[in-house]
Amino acid sequence: MYNSVDRNSPFDENIPELDMAYLQQILRQQAQRRPLYENVAIIGCGYVGTALAYHWQEQGHFVTGTTTSPERFASLSQIASNVVVMKGNDSKAMESLLPEQDTVVVSVAPTGDSFAGQDVYFTTYLSTAKNLVKALKQTPRVKQIIYLSSCSVYGNREGNWVDETSPVAPSDLRSQVLCEAEKILLQASSENQRVCILRLGGIYGPGRELIRMFGDLAGMTLPGKGDRFINWIHRDDIVGAIDFARLNELEGIYNLVDDSRLTVKEQVESIFSYYGLPPVYWDSSKPLRRNNLLVSNQKLKAAGYQLVYPKLFI
Repeated sequence: MYNSVDRNSPFDENIPELDMAYLQQILRQQAQRRPLYENVAIIGCGYVGTALAYHWQEQGHFVTGTTTSPERFASLSQIASNVVVMKGNDSKAMESLLPEQDTVVVSVAPTGDSFAGQDVYFTTYLSTAKNLVKALKQTPRVKQIIYLSSCSVYGNREGNWVDETSPVAPSDLRSQVLCEAEKILLQASSENQRVCILRLGGIYGPGRELIRMFGDLAGMTLPGKGDRFINWIHRDDIVGAIDFARLNELEGIYNLVDDSRLTVKEQVESIFSYYGLPPVYWDSSKPLRRNNLLVSNQKLKAAGYQLVYPKLFI
């Protein structure tokens, strides 16, 4: 399925569902030491976690997925071997989750409200990280922890490049909390227990298409010049990179973004031109202060990961 995509074009209207056979094929080719079938736990089965659970279940792993929403138990039970309803601040539940696990992925986010308050962020990220590290001391079987963080921890760099050696400079509460959670989890790293931090760009994919994100802006006048860079990553590449990190026992920090180097203006113009929508106009007299940076993905590429979607697709 992926092989039919024209990868020389920066955009394509056909974003297929997760192609398990293709991902499984390339990951088998890239595998080095880890066994293909393990007990894996995914703490937080939201947009990414659910896709990962489906992928791993199809591969033959015994997948345990968690959710904070009891109403999601039935649907998750169809794609995971075991489903646990729990919150990260429940230390007893965390201790019960980890025995017999080989790999643990932390893919948590506040539920439903992108403007969640300080207490919600602390509970979602910091309490989860602290309880996980505490429980790991009693579960030596766990070989690897993979934590999904964000490139927002680098803060605003005025359009300049950053890589994994760049100091973090979080500019808001969420990014500050993510930084602290990274530090807590990295403390669990040892010779027998690897910790891998994946710093993600903006996430898009099936159900989160770019046209859905930008479509309402058609014909509007927006503040600034549109010269800010947004670093994106497709959902399928997050799934692929997580499995690549597991198979190759990656540890430390890796940026996970695609190869697109487009400003907001360039992205919006391409999308709206394709769909025949009215263009966006920019008002440079009203500067917009937002994070603006270019994120390098060379470290992950050097490790051997090949992007499924190296460029943006509509």
